[in-house]
Amino acid sequence: MRWSFFGLVGLMSLSAAAPQALAAEDYAVLIISRERLEVPTNCEIGLYLNDQLAGRLFQEQSTSFNLPAGNLSLRLKLLPGQSPGCLPGLLAPPAQNITLKVGDVRKLRIAQGPDGMYLKPAALEY
Repeated sequence: MRWSFFGLVGLMSLSAAAPQALAAEDYAVLIISRERLEVPTNCEIGLYLNDQLAGRLFQEQSTSFNLPAGNLSLRLKLLPGQSPGCLPGLLAPPAQNITLKVGDVRKLRIAQGPDGMYLKPAALEY
């Protein structure tokens, strides 16, 4: 009886020492919003992640991405569309770089400044 008790305790300690297969979050969530009317255009805005078109946003829209942790380059650009005057500029706007950590939930919203469109932090408000 004594050996079975120690064997059981030994097995329990081994399972505690082994890495557990929990559903750990290995990604971050990035939410990009154009919900406010801060950008005075009805043109579609393209969102580029690491210089790849990843999303398109019209007024009052938002989109979200599950991304791996690490550095991320974000760029906004007007996309040609059905509305008159929605032609992209000659120069690509500068990229914004952010660092995502595992488990982060970050919300950014599109805003307009003197140098063009940019992303600024926003409250999650859920």
